[in-house]
Amino acid sequence: MKKATKKTAKKAAKKVAKKVAKKTVAKKAVKKAPAKKAPAKKMAKKVAKKSAAKKAVASKRSKTVVEAIIDVGFGNLLYIRGDAPGLSWETGVPMDCTGAESWSISMSDVNSSFEYKVLINDIHWESGSNNIAAPGSTTSTSPSFE
Repeated sequence: MKKATKKTAKKAAKKVAKKVAKKTVAKKAVKKAPAKKAPAKKMAKKVAKKSAAKKAVASKRSKTVVEAIIDVGFGNLLYIRGDAPGLSWETGVPMDCTGAESWSISMSDVNSSFEYKVLINDIHWESGSNNIAAPGSTTSTSPSFE
């Protein structure tokens, strides 16, 4: 009777081992199946379309640059106020010093002409009438202060 139980136990163990082996092989086969990839030509076309669209948007959004040519002295800053997007008449926006006597600011999203004035340290207004800048262009001014 002991031999019979040993045989049935061995048979049962073999069946279990076969089932486990089948499951393992099936899982490995599923894992090793290569993922479907889009053809390289289609991907290249998609990338080309996206970059062309980005360039078109960038060209539509041209920068408007205002330059001021003046020496404001060491330690002073030049500000700009106006009615363009990002500017106001109440608070000035600092301009970037690009040289010993050169200041500039670059603005995007300007769709129409606007008026502006330049101030020293956002306190002293330039004399004379307001300056006018066109969208997508570079406007240069030499402000004077009294």
